[in-house]
Amino acid sequence: MAERHEPAGEIKVMVVDDHPMWRDAVARDLAESGFAVVATAGDGDQAVRRARAAAPDVLVLDLNLPGKPGVQVCKEVVAADPRVRVLVLSASGEHADVLEAVKSGATGYLLKSASTGELQDAVRRTADGDPVFTPGLAGLVLGEYRRLASEPAPAPDTGAPGAPRLTDRETEVLRLVAKGLSYKQIAERLVISHRTVQNHVQNTLGKLQLHNRVELVRYAIERGLDDA
Repeated sequence: MAERHEPAGEIKVMVVDDHPMWRDAVARDLAESGFAVVATAGDGDQAVRRARAAAPDVLVLDLNLPGKPGVQVCKEVVAADPRVRVLVLSASGEHADVLEAVKSGATGYLLKSASTGELQDAVRRTADGDPVFTPGLAGLVLGEYRRLASEPAPAPDTGAPGAPRLTDRETEVLRLVAKGLSYKQIAERLVISHRTVQNHVQNTLGKLQLHNRVELVRYAIERGLDDA
């Protein structure tokens, strides 16, 4: 069983699934375990509207939705508010679905065969900024990061004249993000607060005109920061 943490109630969660019984069961399990379930939705358009209104910390999202597919919901929600973390909860373990979800901005990907305890732990870790994946999928995603990093990308070059420059601390945080550390682990290593780490990441995203963790990790890997 996953370890219980008292601050769970501070984590605002929204559950999106087109099956009412499954959606209600997931929302109930999370609420009973101390999370604040601020909204639910049953289709893609409704999910985008309600996510913008409810501003959840974590969006638990199914991919197979009527009206608008889950990957599009993910793109629109994260673009509107990069602070929202998306945890995909899907019946599909197909590699193409996993990679498409990650490239759309999802922080994690969990199969619906996961236990209630595994889901609770995944939501907590997602809220902390951890990349969370069903066992066996994490290596696939890291491999995709590296494949993308080997291709030409439009990411800005901070060494170019007039380009935004990162502070030493922002570069240090970026290096640790690229190594796969969670925000909590980065905070402990640098002896700063979790909120300060989040602020550095948001500032870096803004300076580099990137939109989510996937693009940030790709940018860092391209520049060899994960090996530094």
